[in-house]
Amino acid sequence: MAQHYTLDRVREMADNDEDFVMALAAAFIEEVPVDADRLRKAVPENDFYETYQAAHKMKPTLELFGLSSYDALIEVQDWGKFEQEDKDITSQLQTVLEGVENAAAEIKSDFNL
Repeated sequence: MAQHYTLDRVREMADNDEDFVMALAAAFIEEVPVDADRLRKAVPENDFYETYQAAHKMKPTLELFGLSSYDALIEVQDWGKFEQEDKDITSQLQTVLEGVENAAAEIKSDFNL
């Protein structure tokens, strides 16, 4: 039972094709945690470009799966995009990382991945 993500938009996009839903879930597991690791490294190093690129890549998938950390991801993305050196986004980054970790674990379990 999904607590950290929703499949409403996924199912709508897949037109209830369960094979496609499974493919999207597998893509989440393969790609999003890798990009989250990119953020985990880039933000403390003030690597604005890498932060922006990783966050921007994650954005549609987090939105599609309805992660509550989506708004925090937008803040992280904007921090990188606008090189906001004076802004501390540590808490937003942590929100994103925890959201991805929780959703990924739950998707793995729910889809037997």
